[in-house]
Amino acid sequence: MYQNRNRNRNKNQNNGEEQVLRVRTPRGREVLGVIESLLGSNKLRVRCQDNKIRIVRIPGRLRKRVWMREGYVILVEPWEIQSDERGDAIWVYNPTERGWLIKKGILKMQV
Repeated sequence: MYQNRNRNRNKNQNNGEEQVLRVRTPRGREVLGVIESLLGSNKLRVRCQDNKIRIVRIPGRLRKRVWMREGYVILVEPWEIQSDERGDAIWVYNPTERGWLIKKGILKMQV
């Protein structure tokens, strides 16, 4: 029994090779941002890459599935009206994806 577990573990190891990631990048009007504070009532204050601070709403499809904390990198879609002040969170990056964004030069702000 233990032998099978070890065999599966060795099969899944990366052997020092760099793993290719599929990371969602900003498209169209979307911008990257870092969460500054949680405001309650499903709203966040986010500092975006275009040097604007927006109040961002967490839509229902992300509310209970993805947890967000201060310092997390998210993808924000500004609203049509009040685009400099408001937006919607559409994606949350995990630490590995955040490192990839920094390494590729897509995320240029201080995290």
